[in-house]
Amino acid sequence: MAIQKPSHTFTKIHLKALRTNIHQILFILSFTVFINTLGFAQDLPKEKPSILPKTQKDTLRDTKTVNIDALIKKNSVTKAEDTTSTDSTPKKKSMLEGIVTYKAKDYVSTNIKEQKIYLYNEAKVTYKDMEITAGTIVIDYSKNEIYAGRIKDSAGNYSQLPVFTQGNNVVEPDSIRFNTETKKALVWNSRTEQSGGTIIAERSKKENDSVYYISNSRFTTSEDLDDPEYYFLIRKGKVVPDKKVVTGYTNMYIYDVWTPVLVPFAFFPLSDKRSSGIIIPSFGEDSGNDRGYFLQNGGYYFALSDYYDLTVLGDYYTNGSYGLRVESSYRKRYGYSGNLSFRYENLINEERGFPNYSKSSVYNIRWSHSQDSKANPNSRFSASVNLGSSRYYQESINQLNLSNTLNNTLSSSISYSKTFQGEPQVNVSLTATHSQNSNTESINMTLPTLQANVSRIYPFAPKIGSKKGILQNINFQYNLRGENRFQTTDDEFFKKEMFENGRMGIQHSIPISTNFKLLKYLSLSASTNYQENWVFKTIEKSYDPVLDEVVNTDVNGFDSYRTYNFSAGMGTTLYGMYDFGKDKKIQAIRHVMRPNISYSINPAFDQYYDTLTYDVIDADGTTSLEYTRFEESLFGAPGNTYSSNIGISVNNTIEAKVRDDENEDGEPKKISLLSSLNFSTSYNLSADTLKLAPIRMTGGTSILNNKMSINFGATMDAYALDNNNSRINTLNINNGGSLLRLTGANANISYSLSSKDFKESESDEAAKEESLRSGGRADDLFGKPQDFADQRLNNDKQSENIEPNELYNYSIPWTLRLAYAVNYNNLARQSEISSHSLMFSGDIEISPRWKVGVSSGYDFKNKGFSLTQFRFERDLLSWRMNFSWVPFGQYARWNFFIGIRSNLLKDLKYDKRRQPDRQL
Repeated sequence: MAIQKPSHTFTKIHLKALRTNIHQILFILSFTVFINTLGFAQDLPKEKPSILPKTQKDTLRDTKTVNIDALIKKNSVTKAEDTTSTDSTPKKKSMLEGIVTYKAKDYVSTNIKEQKIYLYNEAKVTYKDMEITAGTIVIDYSKNEIYAGRIKDSAGNYSQLPVFTQGNNVVEPDSIRFNTETKKALVWNSRTEQSGGTIIAERSKKENDSVYYISNSRFTTSEDLDDPEYYFLIRKGKVVPDKKVVTGYTNMYIYDVWTPVLVPFAFFPLSDKRSSGIIIPSFGEDSGNDRGYFLQNGGYYFALSDYYDLTVLGDYYTNGSYGLRVESSYRKRYGYSGNLSFRYENLINEERGFPNYSKSSVYNIRWSHSQDSKANPNSRFSASVNLGSSRYYQESINQLNLSNTLNNTLSSSISYSKTFQGEPQVNVSLTATHSQNSNTESINMTLPTLQANVSRIYPFAPKIGSKKGILQNINFQYNLRGENRFQTTDDEFFKKEMFENGRMGIQHSIPISTNFKLLKYLSLSASTNYQENWVFKTIEKSYDPVLDEVVNTDVNGFDSYRTYNFSAGMGTTLYGMYDFGKDKKIQAIRHVMRPNISYSINPAFDQYYDTLTYDVIDADGTTSLEYTRFEESLFGAPGNTYSSNIGISVNNTIEAKVRDDENEDGEPKKISLLSSLNFSTSYNLSADTLKLAPIRMTGGTSILNNKMSINFGATMDAYALDNNNSRINTLNINNGGSLLRLTGANANISYSLSSKDFKESESDEAAKEESLRSGGRADDLFGKPQDFADQRLNNDKQSENIEPNELYNYSIPWTLRLAYAVNYNNLARQSEISSHSLMFSGDIEISPRWKVGVSSGYDFKNKGFSLTQFRFERDLLSWRMNFSWVPFGQYARWNFFIGIRSNLLKDLKYDKRRQPDRQL
């Protein structure tokens, strides 16, 4: 509905006088005067002779050119402009520059005398980019103002508070007064949300679209705005929406109680976008390693662009220790994403001059990069890097590392792959890998690994239709693998010695295979593989009589060797069904068996072996040593022993159909009794003795609605042992024993159980992902990863408010994870349990906002507890309190944290911790 200006209405409403004929008489008299003045008589004038024009020739036309422009300029007449035609007084704008629309549920009343429009109950007014909804609204055209307020019911309760919206800014006051011409407004008891925080102002003045002035205001991130658990009282302040809040004297109140947390002035940044800023450090004292007082995890955050950022954090201890941490995250939609982290720590224990003084440094580099599949379907780049000092996770002061302190391996991989479409298809990949053992400090690195392969080619396949028979299924490939491998230690990592001991090699392989059906039910396959290995360094053995030992001498240069083998296999699938009847609880059991028999031949390549003959002084005769110059090559030495093996394996799966009482259709459900039960062994036809290999049995199943996973395995040997516990070519049953001798067994059981309404929080997922990037575990059996410097990993969402009830009934969420492992070893009649442990982890919410957890384990063999961690978490609505404690062991420590949950004010925190004691 459009509103017209009041002036338009007044022009339509006017008074009419009594009827008269005076204007008609005046009109006749004026017409008579006009006729008498300008009229002519009826007499015709006398005719006069016409004057004809004379034609004369212009004599100057042919002799002189006339400048017409000059004549025109000379005789031109300038018309004076009427200055009164343009009014210097600016035209007055209309009272409204846009269309005003309004509506109300009960009534819309217009008072022309007061020049006001009244709207009542669910009133709404829209003017340009401004919108006001309220219980009652009054539009005053005489003052160009709009009033909005609440309505009161019969019980005296107010409802339908005004909501003022202009652009992206939303204000919810008790009442508002807005001027449509100056765009200024007065607001009483307003509530404005700004970037996750809420400003509750007793009175505020809207100066323009970008500035508000407030007085006696409260700034909080609490969800309960009627009774916030904390707020900052702002006596006077200035608000620039989505940019900043600048205040005078401000201090914190907790449940309306004054606190000494105060500042003479304050600045709160408000922005929907990322912005750079200072990260306030945590302070404390490191008494465990005598490093003194410290400032930890302080630095600066750089919001470089919408695609990447940079965080620089530092630690400093009064004894001179320091640490530097640089992190960067990047992401491009439909392109790639990743993060890069570097940590360096220079650790000093004790003070210089004391006997326990020591100095060390550790570092760690982590890089994770993934490419979106939509970016380029034919090429892909990925990276997962975790390398550094072997003792980094044991010595670092980073609190996130608790769950990774027991990790013994650091691994990295950077790869790029490219696919060349066509027939045949060619795939090329370039990879750099790294594997590091933190106990032995050994490092194995490939820099790089080149792999290329051509897709399978079927030379005899028909162009149309499926392939049939042994001939049409013949196919071959070409594979190329080149490596440059280095084996080194922490001390020689990326030094001259590391590159001097590198090994390089290239391997070509062409596998040829085929498969076909035999007697309808048997599947047969045959394959042969040809390999050619190129090496660039070989060895030559010689005997040194002075040292009385065999010496290896490196020979640099190109060399190669070639190998080949043959294998064939036959398998089938057998089904067995036992039906109990549809009226039974267990209706049927199905057994699926997949037996397979294979045969392989590996020739002996004696042509690549040499014999070293040397005299031994202390021996009565000569000694010879057979060796190959390729025994230290990258892909191993060629075999010099002929082998002809028969392999036998049987895979079993057992399932059951049971009646499902919850299914209305009466359909049974299928459950797995044994997901796998496998047996495998081999028989070497070419061996002189001990032809039968040990029999390996593995199996697994899941029970209790897949909550418990069970995996087991065993190794059995058919041969007996002599008095020296060595295998002899005598069957164990012929030596007075059983048919098979158990040499080893293992079992692993994992169990996970939780209450139905328990859900894992997003913070657990973030911390878990951070732990996995560091090489840790996905579960928290070795402790829950925590990093108090980065609350994003532990920023749990607030618990849902529970409405009070007369009979309080609260379902306690909880979770429990168990992992049991046992290993039995009887290889040389020792008959011992080599390892036997139980690990457990659980969390329970003892009240709606209290959560406790524990992670531990018990070693039954060594009779002691493993790494144990207790966790206590308290949800304080807008605040979060955290306490974790490792009571004993090498990594004994505790950490306490309390801080505001919102990222806007996350620097308001208290962090206290105790570092683990130094281990000599």
